[in-house]
Amino acid sequence: MTRDSDVEIDGYADLLADLKARVRGTQVRAARAANAEVLRLYWSIGRDILRRQQTNGWGSKVVTRLAADLQREFPDQRGWSRRNLLYMRKAAEVWPTEVEFVQQAVARLPWGHVTVLLSRLDSREDRDWYAARAAEEGWSRGVLEHQIKVGLRGAVGSAPSNFPAVLDAPDSDLAQQLVKDP
Repeated sequence: MTRDSDVEIDGYADLLADLKARVRGTQVRAARAANAEVLRLYWSIGRDILRRQQTNGWGSKVVTRLAADLQREFPDQRGWSRRNLLYMRKAAEVWPTEVEFVQQAVARLPWGHVTVLLSRLDSREDRDWYAARAAEEGWSRGVLEHQIKVGLRGAVGSAPSNFPAVLDAPDSDLAQQLVKDP
């Protein structure tokens, strides 16, 4: 006796593979969209704190109070610590307009990566460079921290190469990867 699951149905395996790929693709896009919205929220909170401190003369105790009130209001959510609010403020300080923030590679990274950029690097140029590499290469936070620690930017240089202009695409890509390898 043969069960339906034992019989190969014409085209079934292809359909199943396609559906699984579509579901996974949708999950990834949904996660990226959610991350982008959280980053916009964090940037806007940071902007509001920064503005109030500049215009109303608020000190750092206000950030402590905000953190406590937000933690009380959203007890099941992480991310409302004083330290995290200060990271939000720093993000708004580094990328002063929402357009500048969302159009940079930093807006495609998880928040943990953003905090590494803010705490380990001093210039926006360096932050943007490492953010772009992390987004392009799919670096984990640990890899990002390591690349900053070993000074990858200095090792590979920040000047654009002329490989795409003088080499065919496959050779250009290979040459780019070879010089990126520290």
